[in-house]
Amino acid sequence: MTDDLRKLLAGYVDGELTPEQKEAFEAELARNPELRAELEEFQNLQEVTGMMRYADLPPEVWETYWQSLYRKLERGIGWIVLSVSAIVLLCFGAFEFFSHLWLAPDAPLWLKLGVSGATVGAIILLVSYGRERLFAFKHDRYREVEL
Repeated sequence: MTDDLRKLLAGYVDGELTPEQKEAFEAELARNPELRAELEEFQNLQEVTGMMRYADLPPEVWETYWQSLYRKLERGIGWIVLSVSAIVLLCFGAFEFFSHLWLAPDAPLWLKLGVSGATVGAIILLVSYGRERLFAFKHDRYREVEL
């Protein structure tokens, strides 16, 4: 079987062929018994793989995982490193931005003050919103409830 027919076969099984391609493939399907057999195998394979699901771990295993000291340290250290890195990058970016803005001799003072104020305000609001969302997530009464 040619590579073109294999591509059409996969597209036919997945329902991705154009009407013209589908018509041409079905005409070839009527002439070619080998292609019909392979189509049946593909359809069976699709049916089997469509029914497969990942097995979830039992709740007892998850309970011990979430209460382990290593997991708590891992997450805590990860958040600290991420936060410090983000602060360093934001400070560097702000320094570069403000140094170019404030050292520009042709930029008016009102523009420098307005852009600086808007930037600082946006950073404060972003940090405040992030803290609020983290607080709400940690204190969500229904976090453990599964639907």
